[in-house]
Amino acid sequence: MAAHCAGRAARGGGRRSIETARDAHNGTPGRRQSPLPTDDPPALILRHSFEPRDNSRLAHLCGSLDEHLRSIESLLDVSVSRRNEFFRIEGPKAAAEHAMNLLLALYEQSQRPISTQQLQLALVQVGAGAPTADASGDEGLTLRTRRADLVGRTPNQVTYLRNILAHDITFGIGPAGTGKTFLAVACAVDALERSAVQRIILTRPAVEAGERLGFLPGDLAQKVDPYLRPLYDALHDLMGADKVAKALEKGTLEIAPLAFMRGRTLNHAFVILDEAQNSTSEQMKMFLTRIGFGTKVVINGDVSQIDLPRGTVSGLIDAERVLRRVRGIAATRFTSSDVVRHPLVARIVEAYDAARLDEQ
Repeated sequence: MAAHCAGRAARGGGRRSIETARDAHNGTPGRRQSPLPTDDPPALILRHSFEPRDNSRLAHLCGSLDEHLRSIESLLDVSVSRRNEFFRIEGPKAAAEHAMNLLLALYEQSQRPISTQQLQLALVQVGAGAPTADASGDEGLTLRTRRADLVGRTPNQVTYLRNILAHDITFGIGPAGTGKTFLAVACAVDALERSAVQRIILTRPAVEAGERLGFLPGDLAQKVDPYLRPLYDALHDLMGADKVAKALEKGTLEIAPLAFMRGRTLNHAFVILDEAQNSTSEQMKMFLTRIGFGTKVVINGDVSQIDLPRGTVSGLIDAERVLRRVRGIAATRFTSSDVVRHPLVARIVEAYDAARLDEQ
């Protein structure tokens, strides 16, 4: 028997119904139909109407020539059809529910045209169960940066932000695209704006990932600068290029290779060590013992992308093991579900992880 339910939606208004694809094919009760194959679980059909009808918001929701709907179909492997304010989604239960929640979340943002980036961010947030960008979020995690919409977009990102605020040393470990560097820089900028620290120091190992520093043109600073570019990019986004230039001139902002940290004592600073998987155990110990009074440290890395010579132990892996039970230190583990880039990035990470397990 068909299982139907209808009522007011949690968001976006309108009415919703749910049924299985087998129900839809079997028709009305009492009518004999040929049974469908039952090897696979039945697909779920979800229907929703956005009422009262608002053609402008519906156009923004669907995108030009329904491009947003086609993207949702491709990314979630579901079928999405629409007639005016009436939407129909068919697919595996989890994917269909994900797609419906995504439409409801996007409708909340549809007063203005929805960009491809908004669509992809909403896809990550809804799938991870995190608050959407238009939600008020956790008041304790409000950061003072140029990005007013800056929030943790997945539960692990929210945990990571809380760990940074509550601990003097925080590790962020996980694949590329999970926001480790960007969120850490955002916390650093916020701390500087609030005068909680006197300066920001960003560092990373200048390890050659298949390239040779010696063959790059320029002096040492020019050779190393490309390796620090991701840090500059995050700073420009969160502070603005002019403010970054002034901070570099005043010395309230410093970006340097990890080797330049040796022999220093870092007081009243927010220090971020990026790409820490490419530090050696000796370098990591050296870095951690530079910490002075009033200093907060964030150490990020992806242990699946280690560029150290074969046989060299990663300082990040070693530090996580050695410091696991040390009070005052927190660690956040990210997964492919935390990737906040093009959805294909998450699938690429998963494919490489699966291949690595098969090799083992």
